[in-house]
Amino acid sequence: MKAFLALFSILIALAASGVAQTNSADPAITEFDVNGLKVIFKKRTSSPTISVGLYVRGGVRNATPETAGLENFTLQAAMEGSRNFPKATLRRELARTGSSIGGASGTDFGAMSVVSTKENFPEMWRMFTDLVLNPTFKKADIERIRTALLSGLADANSQPDNALSMLGAKVLNVGHPYAVPSEGTAETLAKFTPADLQAYHKQMLATSRLLLVAVGDYEPDTFKQMVTESFSKLDQGKYQEKPLAPIEFKQATLDISERAVPTNYVKGYFKAPNLADPDYYAMRVAISILQSRVYQIVRVQRNLSYAPNAEIDEDAANTGDIYVTAVDANEAVRLMLAIIEDMKNNLVERDEFEGLPGYFLTTYYLDQETDIAQVRSLANYELIGGGWRNSLKFIPSINAVTPEAVRAVCQKYMKNIRFVVVGDPKAIDRKIFLAEGEK
Repeated sequence: MKAFLALFSILIALAASGVAQTNSADPAITEFDVNGLKVIFKKRTSSPTISVGLYVRGGVRNATPETAGLENFTLQAAMEGSRNFPKATLRRELARTGSSIGGASGTDFGAMSVVSTKENFPEMWRMFTDLVLNPTFKKADIERIRTALLSGLADANSQPDNALSMLGAKVLNVGHPYAVPSEGTAETLAKFTPADLQAYHKQMLATSRLLLVAVGDYEPDTFKQMVTESFSKLDQGKYQEKPLAPIEFKQATLDISERAVPTNYVKGYFKAPNLADPDYYAMRVAISILQSRVYQIVRVQRNLSYAPNAEIDEDAANTGDIYVTAVDANEAVRLMLAIIEDMKNNLVERDEFEGLPGYFLTTYYLDQETDIAQVRSLANYELIGGGWRNSLKFIPSINAVTPEAVRAVCQKYMKNIRFVVVGDPKAIDRKIFLAEGEK
């Protein structure tokens, strides 16, 4: 463990363009370029699997209200069958080898992925790359996916927690690129044709728009040769990612969606630093402390809710939130806001603070157990976190956080909280929910 952690302190060597180079920040990671396609490969010795993600930059920044959900639809449909591997063949080989292939798109990027054992990887790579390059977009597959996507939207709205998140997204993102839902709407999903998906797929396959990340027990030079053979003929294109403004938190707000439910569902959003921001690590620690205090006071001491919570997302335009579902939502929220106010005014006691590095160290390595989890981490940092090398700084940056830094980020970000509620409007005291914004 000490030897591994020591790697974080080694200086970073830059990779020469187009040539595979081992990066001295982590000798296991190799970075190279194939005709404008950036590739990050991490050799993970003795891992039984190899995981690959081909990422599409931009997410909803590439969409309009009329094309909402098109990228997600396209990526899912592309993984259904290809010119050389029709659906029946693909399903049979995936079942035989225990491999998985999939595609989807979210707020900041989309991805197509494959996970395979080392012995089956050459075959799975051929299948995966053929799906990426030569999807058939058969009408029957498209209609089946359309039905599933529409059903998912309807089901999400029927669940209070999902309805709460959808309400939050609608309220927060007015005038922001995130206002375009990555999963689409019933109206947009109903109209997309096979030709629409084919056209989007064609424009998507420009190496300037793509990022390839792989983790597993494989030789870097061998993998580079495979990538070159598969993707060197793609057009580079001239993709430029659009700038992304932060989400506005100018004043506290409260929006309620009336619904007959046993308890009121509440989420309060506040601005948060993203992975590329130096404040991110202090905010991660602050959220952990807030989460612990909310649980102890709202659930354990007062028994007002089964699962009160505090979280931070990992979006480019990032937010944090507090969450509770309770019959007496007013008292639960009052207590949660009091906890935040205390964290803004007072330093965290040392006995509460000292155990946090060990907590983050444990959860960090648990989160990094699988190859695909490491693929996602490297991609997240590369696409929205200022570069994959920043992922190597997580533990040192967490360990460097001080109680003073925690108080500072609470003061800076945990204000003008924007609440959304699914439940009974008559049971909500607006003065409590908006009290923080009225100071």
